[in-house]
Amino acid sequence: MKRTEISQFGEFGLIRHLTADMPVRQPSTEKGVGDDAAVINYGGKKDTRTLVTTDLLLEGVHFNLEYVPLKHLGYKAAVVNFSDIYAMNGTPTQITVSLGVSARFSVEDMEELYSGIRLACERYGVDIVGGDTSASMTGLTISITCLGTADKDEIVYRNGAKANNLICVSGNLGSAYMGLQLLERERIALRGKDTNDAVEAFEGREYLLERQLKPEARRDIVAELRKAGIKPTAMMDVSDGLSSELLHICSQSGTGCAVYEDKIPIDFQAAALAEEMNLNIVTCALNGGEDYELLFTCDLKDYEKLIPIDDIYIVGHITDAAEGCRLIGRNGEQLPLKAQGWQAF
Repeated sequence: MKRTEISQFGEFGLIRHLTADMPVRQPSTEKGVGDDAAVINYGGKKDTRTLVTTDLLLEGVHFNLEYVPLKHLGYKAAVVNFSDIYAMNGTPTQITVSLGVSARFSVEDMEELYSGIRLACERYGVDIVGGDTSASMTGLTISITCLGTADKDEIVYRNGAKANNLICVSGNLGSAYMGLQLLERERIALRGKDTNDAVEAFEGREYLLERQLKPEARRDIVAELRKAGIKPTAMMDVSDGLSSELLHICSQSGTGCAVYEDKIPIDFQAAALAEEMNLNIVTCALNGGEDYELLFTCDLKDYEKLIPIDDIYIVGHITDAAEGCRLIGRNGEQLPLKAQGWQAF
């Protein structure tokens, strides 16, 4: 029997392969596989749609409990799902939480994990409405499904980018990745040593640690865009890296893009640590992932409305597909944009 390694497909290739030509049988399904969330029309309020997204986190793959506190893990697990709903221009409303728990965890451990989930729900106005638990032989597994709502005319998909659209990102990129590099470096360096030594190594770099351990969903940016009367033409959150997400938008929109290296927003702490660790911070910003900032495109006519909004940066523009996806260097050199971020397989 033929055997094909999953790594040949990758995460998104595998999803496309498994769901190709999958029929939609329910008239309530308006958007299925292929975006940050599915869009369901249950026939309630005429203009309201339900958004559904789910995320799976595995110990040893997505998180390391040697340096990730359980409360922070719970908070992050919830927030990354909220981020997917905001990336559709929606509002998260409910979550279900399912856990696979090994025997090494106590009730108190699970209370600590849930305290983070509860805090995230409290801050974002989301209800916990169900879930499941199971024994696990391989450590801790967390699966969260998030429901949200959006006006049907306000939903933003990945496939709406058009040539000459502006490419924008919120916040800064690469900080979460540099926070991870700092945690991993100290984990290795401090094995068998006094952990108080880590406090000194982390001083002045608290922002990077927070970006990795306790990210926030950018509901503020969604609110500011609405207030300014701007509806993005395409949008995603940056979970796997700017390059990867932008290539998704271009692929689904049938376009190319030009991103300018000197326009990519980078935090000073991230740049300083990258230099110390002999890493290229632009490469980290393009491919690091887990920033959970918003990447979106919008019409050129919205330029004047964008400028007054704090923490939004224009990093490039959408082009015709024939021009490809390019990174424009500081000296005008052009390089093909490649997805070198997180690879699930």
